[in-house]
Amino acid sequence: MKAEGHPEYHTITVKMTDGTEFQTRSTWGNEGETLTLEIDPTSHPAWTGGKQQLQEGGRVAAFNKRFGGLSLKK
Repeated sequence: MKAEGHPEYHTITVKMTDGTEFQTRSTWGNEGETLTLEIDPTSHPAWTGGKQQLQEGGRVAAFNKRFGGLSLKK
């Protein structure tokens, strides 16, 4: 195999949303960097069983809120 065809595999620190940290090997970043997670298994509704955080009404509701009062009638 060609050596230059593979990414560098090194040790990084992963910081969870609750502040806990662990070390793992990854191709992300550089040796010794810290990857700070915004969503992880301790906080994501898919793993915790909580309510999903959805945008309030979605894109259609935002459009209707902004332009709902307009009409094509003269």
